[in-house]
Amino acid sequence: MRANTSRPSAATVDTLREAGLRPTRQRLSLARLLFDGGDRHVTAEQLHSEAERHGMRVSLATVYNTLNQFTDAGLLREVVVEAGRSYFDTNTLGHHHFFESETGRLVDIPADQVSIGALPKAPEGAEIERVDLIVRVRRIAR
Repeated sequence: MRANTSRPSAATVDTLREAGLRPTRQRLSLARLLFDGGDRHVTAEQLHSEAERHGMRVSLATVYNTLNQFTDAGLLREVVVEAGRSYFDTNTLGHHHFFESETGRLVDIPADQVSIGALPKAPEGAEIERVDLIVRVRRIAR
């Protein structure tokens, strides 16, 4: 299956422009993979493989750069589950995650299902931007 990269949707073009990003062919193609189909969590490697399956010619470095540009522009949220292992989340609204350690799968936890008590005072000259909670789970052997 090939991604339709010749006719990007006007909404995708507008989204990139509104975020301050030039709608290049590669950005448009990756944006369609990321955002057409609902909220999802994806690693750079997963997105690169998906792009290749859709017949897109894009390097892994370009995928990383694009994901970081989308994150900086507020289109994605990076979720770091451990050193060297990040997922990019298309749901940028406040929420938390379950991380299934055996499968590497992230599952959303709605923000209203978590109650966080008192937070420490931020260091001098800093403010708390947000709190990201990752609950690590494993399947129970039956």
